[in-house]
Amino acid sequence: MDSWKITAEVSKDVARAALVAHEDAADWPGEWVLTGMEIADGRPEDWVVEVFLPHKPSAADKRRLAALFGASPPPLKAEKLPETDWVVASQLGVDPIHAGRFTVRTPEHEPQPDTADFVIPASQAFGTGQHETTAGCLAMLDLMKRRGIVVRNHADIGTGTGLLAFAAMHLWPQADAIASDIDEVCSDVVVHNAALNDVPMGTAPGALTIVIADGMADPLLTARAPYDLLIANILAGPLVELAPALGAAVAPGGQLLLAGLLETQEPRIRAAYLRMGFRLSHRLVKGDWSILWLRRSLVR
Repeated sequence: MDSWKITAEVSKDVARAALVAHEDAADWPGEWVLTGMEIADGRPEDWVVEVFLPHKPSAADKRRLAALFGASPPPLKAEKLPETDWVVASQLGVDPIHAGRFTVRTPEHEPQPDTADFVIPASQAFGTGQHETTAGCLAMLDLMKRRGIVVRNHADIGTGTGLLAFAAMHLWPQADAIASDIDEVCSDVVVHNAALNDVPMGTAPGALTIVIADGMADPLLTARAPYDLLIANILAGPLVELAPALGAAVAPGGQLLLAGLLETQEPRIRAAYLRMGFRLSHRLVKGDWSILWLRRSLVR
């Protein structure tokens, strides 16, 4: 299979607007991977937007990407990648993530002593993708534990690689744990990563159950609710749409960890969950991304 990349170099503000437009693009191909990041350290206002796709881009493909930039799209550069897995190519070269007590690394890196060390290969799923949101969620989970939060039952919605579920299991090893994703490929990915990290799979306390579901639309997810902790590191649009279902699945006084939203999208997210009885406990900003720890009121 040919693997290609389309690149656009733009300003930070233009890149952020394109990322938001991508969320709203209902016809965006599910097999395309879009990323946005600083071109280099020391150049915070200069960004590169890249799309990885599993075929040579056509003129229509380029127009689809250009449409994310509005009336004045930047020049687009297309290049064929070496013969390799194109999703892996989009994630290689990732340095280890350090957040709180956690380290997350690919197998190419050495184990990190004196940390909760997780190995997550680049793969056909997401969870090592946006460093800021991943690191922010890990740091927030670490903060919850340090502040004495007790979790007996947790869920990771949109788990991707399983990483955040693994982290929660490390912090609360006796809890019931379930993870879900809408993408069927994630089931095998999570099982593989669990084996790499000695994470038990199954339905017993201290083991992880994986289901494939759109949001909360799975009988087991529903049956295990309400949750002391629910994690959703997805996108702003789905977070708003899922607010009623996610909010109802959290126990009174329970914790909700939300990420995948730009800082500019935070007011809309917080308003959606305020209506469900959630108040802000803590927030982190990593680059342009907000990570929100919300707590459900005991009484709505």
